[in-house]
Amino acid sequence: MYMYIAGQKEMQLLDQYTMETIGLPGVVLMENAGGAVVQEIVRDFPELKTTIVILAGSGNNGADGFVIARKLMDIGYPVQLWLATEQSKLTGDAKIHFNVYKKRGLPLHFFTEENIELLNSHILLADVIIDALLGTGINGEVRSPIKEIIELVNQSPKPIYAVDIPSGVNATTGEVNNIAVKASKTITFVMPKIGFFVGDGPKFIGEWKAAEISVPENLVVSLNLDLPQLLDEKVAYQALPKRDPHGHKGTFGHCLIVGGSTPYVGAPIYSAKAAFHSGVGLVSLATPETIYPIVAAQCPESLLFPLTGEIKITLPHTLDFSKFKSIAFGPGLGREINGEELLESLFSKVTTQPIVIDADGIYFFKQLIDANKKVPENVILTPHPGEMATLTGPTVAEIEKNRLQIAKEFATQHEIYLLLKGHRPILATPKGELWINPHGNDALGKGGSGDVLTGLIVSFLAQGASPLEAMQAASFYHAIAAEKLGNERSHYGITPTDVIEYIAKNL
Repeated sequence: MYMYIAGQKEMQLLDQYTMETIGLPGVVLMENAGGAVVQEIVRDFPELKTTIVILAGSGNNGADGFVIARKLMDIGYPVQLWLATEQSKLTGDAKIHFNVYKKRGLPLHFFTEENIELLNSHILLADVIIDALLGTGINGEVRSPIKEIIELVNQSPKPIYAVDIPSGVNATTGEVNNIAVKASKTITFVMPKIGFFVGDGPKFIGEWKAAEISVPENLVVSLNLDLPQLLDEKVAYQALPKRDPHGHKGTFGHCLIVGGSTPYVGAPIYSAKAAFHSGVGLVSLATPETIYPIVAAQCPESLLFPLTGEIKITLPHTLDFSKFKSIAFGPGLGREINGEELLESLFSKVTTQPIVIDADGIYFFKQLIDANKKVPENVILTPHPGEMATLTGPTVAEIEKNRLQIAKEFATQHEIYLLLKGHRPILATPKGELWINPHGNDALGKGGSGDVLTGLIVSFLAQGASPLEAMQAASFYHAIAAEKLGNERSHYGITPTDVIEYIAKNL
């Protein structure tokens, strides 16, 4: 079963249905949630001398904190529980769990301005800090006294565990208005939150884990909730074209890559090498005749076709498009040529083959759709945020603030597949399905990384993957390669060639 990703409203609906329709009370869900966090703490810190400070707020997140404190003390951990609100403000299920804790006579501190130094000393002496202050309900700025408490927490070098979501991070947008807890690890409930992967969220959640608390995940389907899904290793492996041990080069497909220009000789070479190193049987490279000798020397394994002309370029008449299983258009092509005419000509020559459009090909695609030209089925666009801004009109900042919705609207409006690159890539389909890739790092922040991704996609397409499967497998393994290489070496020194070679050894 796929893992869904929820925002604030969707989680409220799931919780509400579980309590009101299924009949599982909120106090039980909180008991389960607190128990899940305790299991994680015990697993990570088995030594009972581990000193733990728990910071609890007034809402459901605070109630989880009361359960966590009680259960950890029952096991034998030394715990300091701090309530960051007035006792009179506790209501509902939170009040019930607080009263259980209080009637047990367990240690409890009430935060006031006068004892902030005592809290600070507890935080400094703690081995682990647990944030149960605000949870998923935050909308807007964090106010006092929570703001001051978070400031103290973020100064600690010790592990900080967030309950459900770091306090101060918006569960839907990932926005942090003024301050948020910088968690080492986030134990979230039922499913990850959208805010983990968009906006400021990735800077604050640390490692994350989703815990089951008896809210059925299949309610997403029965309640007809339209949620993004998580691109994980299981999904990526299922999407990866499987090898026939008795296959030959014809078995594994033939792709065409159209790209390259005098300033960008390397782009189509990266794409071709990525395609070869990820399993395709044959690669044809169509590049301008001005760079043909260089490309031929660098990529002798490819079949090469020169694009004639300097400004007005035409596709070679010798190309038989029926033999290609997939096509990539745009890597390194530049904008000085008749790219719109070239792309329209390409569209007229394909039938059902998927076409990956990247780099300056996206610029020419924009010209075609502005002119209301017909776009074939199975087109895949792979823009970075700047190219997405060119396609849609909003600024890069606006794109980054609303990545999911913009990707979905563009893909459905133009009936294309879209892979919006950047930190935490977004995959969108013509039907409005959304996937979030939670992997990747700054090691991919180099020219040529996108060309490698294009090569992977066109390769997997040629080997029989659907457009969605090709995007899933390419995006995931591209990102994982960067993570692994960055950890093994240095984020500074990873090149597109390193990524290609890693994929060749580890697919």
